[in-house]
Amino acid sequence: MSGGLSADSQPLRGNSIGSPTDSAGVSSIGRWAATAARALLGGVFVVAGALKLPDPAAAVRAVRAYRLLPEALVGPAAFGLPVVEIAVGLALLAGVVVRTAAIASVVLMAVYIAAVGSAWARGLQIDCGCFGGGGQVAAGRTAYPSEVARDVGLLLVALALARWPASRLALGGRSDVEHAETEYADVRSVQA
Repeated sequence: MSGGLSADSQPLRGNSIGSPTDSAGVSSIGRWAATAARALLGGVFVVAGALKLPDPAAAVRAVRAYRLLPEALVGPAAFGLPVVEIAVGLALLAGVVVRTAAIASVVLMAVYIAAVGSAWARGLQIDCGCFGGGGQVAAGRTAYPSEVARDVGLLLVALALARWPASRLALGGRSDVEHAETEYADVRSVQA
């Protein structure tokens, strides 16, 4: 080997100083966009969960109003949902287990869209209870189109974050791609 690096020991794509991408091939702009997505989703979930916690009776009314669950599951769903929302939101805000929290967000948003869509299709006159409150409302006081549109937008953000979880200001470790590339580089250096 002459004074340079062998072809097998070249830095991984994006590792050079001043490169616009990192070792996972994610641009700096992409990482900041993922950080904004984490903040948006995490903030929504923490606020939604925190607004439900102080009034468990309202949470029970909201879940019951959908008429989707057997009565035995209404209480556990009403009490568990805010805890799950806060846990997912805090994980996103802190930047730990981001892909897992984003996938949980996708599942939650899909369930919310299905529940609101079901209430809308069945002609129920309810408030979604998304940010506390909930239950029956007067005829014409529903907001189903805007609730579904909001939730679809958040679902798209969650899907993007599940696909590209690498972000800035995160407490979590390396992304799966970074971990795989590091292992690949380690194997290649042992073989050389």
